[in-house]
Parts: sequence; C-alpha cells; structure tokens
Amino acid sequence: MPTFWFCAVAGMLALFAVLDGFDLGAGIIHLRVARTERERRSVLATIGPVWDGNEVWLIAAGGTLYFAFPRLYATSFSGFYLPLIIVLWLLMLRGIAIEFRNHVDHPVWIPFWDAVFSFASALLAFTFGAALGNVIRGVPLDASRYFFEPLWSDAGPGARTGILDLYTLLTGATAFVALAFHGAHWVVLKSEGAVRERSRGLALRAWWPLALLSALCGAATFRVQPLVAEGYARRPWMWLFPAMGVAALVLSRHFTVRRREMAAFFASATLLASWLASTAAGVYPNLLPSQIDRAYNLTIENAAAPSYGLGVGLAWWIPGMVLVTAYFAYAYRRHAGKTPAAEGAVERGGA
Repeated sequence: MPTFWFCAVAGMLALFAVLDGFDLGAGIIHLRVARTERERRSVLATIGPVWDGNEVWLIAAGGTLYFAFPRLYATSFSGFYLPLIIVLWLLMLRGIAIEFRNHVDHPVWIPFWDAVFSFASALLAFTFGAALGNVIRGVPLDASRYFFEPLWSDAGPGARTGILDLYTLLTGATAFVALAFHGAHWVVLKSEGAVRERSRGLALRAWWPLALLSALCGAATFRVQPLVAEGYARRPWMWLFPAMGVAALVLSRHFTVRRREMAAFFASATLLASWLASTAAGVYPNLLPSQIDRAYNLTIENAAAPSYGLGVGLAWWIPGMVLVTAYFAYAYRRHAGKTPAAEGAVERGGA
C-alpha cells in the first residue's frame, strides 16, 4: 500500500509539472514572443481558462502527502519553510498580475504587471527545480528526523549544504529552460500569426541548452546521490524512463522542425513526465534521503501512515480523482483549438 501512494503522489506531481509547467513557461516567454499589447493578451488568453485549475494538482499532491506520509509532510514542510513561503508568494503574485493588469488602462500599469507575471513565473520554475534538487541530493536529517537548511552555505555538495548549491542551481536552471521550452510549445499550439512563429523559433533555440543541461543534470545526479545509481543497478528495467526522456527530447525537435504542433507539445510533456518518473524510480523507496546517515532516511515504510489510514484514504481519493479528471477533460475539451487574440480581460475558467 505505501508503494501505491508513492506512485500516486509522484503521478500527481508529474501532472502538475506537465499542466502547470506550460502556463509557467508561457509566463516566462510572453515578454519575449509578444511585442504589442494585443499579442500579450493573446499569450495570456492561451492559459486564461486553465492556469489556476492546473494548480489543483499541486494541492492534491500536498493533501495526499499529508495523510499517506505524515512524517515526510511534517519534516519537509518545517525544513523547507522559507522556500515554501517564497513559492506561496510567487503563486499569489502570478494570480495578482493576471488579474490586476486589466483594471487600469495606463502605459505604466500594464507593463509593470506583465513584468511581475514574467518574473514570478521564471522564479517559480527555478524554485521548483531547486526544490527537486534538494529532495534528490538529500538534506541534513538526523535522528530527530527534522532538519534545517540555510538558503545557502557552501556552493559544493557535502554535509554542510544550503538549499542552493551547485547541484540545486543546476536543477533550477534546467527546470527554468525546460518549462520555457514546454511553454513555447503550448503557445505554438494555441496561438496564430507572429506570436506562434516567434514561439516556434524560441522552442528551436531552447532545445540545445535544454539538451546540454539535461545531460549535465543526469550526470550530476548520479554523482551527488549514490542511491540513484544503486536503485538503477537493482532494477535495470527502470532505465526505460530515462530512455523515454531522451526519445521525447529528440522527437520534440523533430516534430517542431516539421511543424507538427500537437505532436511536439506531447513530446515536450512526455519529456517532463519521464524526467520525474526517472527521479522517483531512482530514489525509491526513499522519500527524503539524509546526508548524515542512511539510517535516518525517510522511506515509504517509516514515513507512511498506519495501514488502516492508507486503506480508508482510498475511499475519498478515488472519487476525488474521478471528479478532478472529469473536470479537466471537460475544461480542456471546451477550450480545444486555437485561442483567438483577446480583446478584453483574460477569461478565467479554472477551479
């Protein structure tokens, strides 16, 4: 049963990365690919109906983590308190920027909120990547099963790391480029005209740094966290996930060059999902490794709720997932196809 909930949380986080990833990416690139007010409205219109609904998957993953692995929830939320507060502020800033930009028609007001939206989207992408890097690298967990990390202390990997070191800066930069790449494919899929062509060009140019950063990040992960290499050695079938990621990366460029927009977007989505699957498979059955001693690692066994709670949780989780999936199917079907350039405020249709 703990393995099921491990897979459920990993699956919800992968959905969050794929779905919220494209609207974060659209936020990162929108000042680059949209040069007029009408074009910026058209980029915002591509994510307007779904951007806030996509964040439901982050809330769902947090809620599932709370009841399935309460020790992990307590440890990570107290240890990562400062980064979590930063994430909350950035999520709020994005929503405020989208909402406020259309309230006053002034040559300073609208560009200011556009810049806030782009800045918050970029910093969120980097923060999520750095957070994933911390989970992979491990934290200074001791016998109390609690830890504290400063924002930074030493740039190199070791026992006295901060939240930001060379490895987590690399994972943050990789996430930033990957989500900008994913967002460019979404804007290509949903827009027309000059915005679509600029987004397509940006996706092609971003492919090379993304391929380089992906290779560096993969090599650094095996060096920083030996548990990943040991996990792949015990379960060689898990190499299927990184292989899918490499194939998706190659196909995303192939489809972009040939202007197959839908296929390129799904290749980009597969790339993000396979990265997260590779990470989850590599650290399994660990949830949060300790840098001090492996005996202090939080695993699916020592961090899980009692069996009774895990079983009862299915009674609300399954209907909840059915409802959320039905809602998303309806929302995305309703807003399928190209999005016309918005003349007014961004439509909001999410949760």
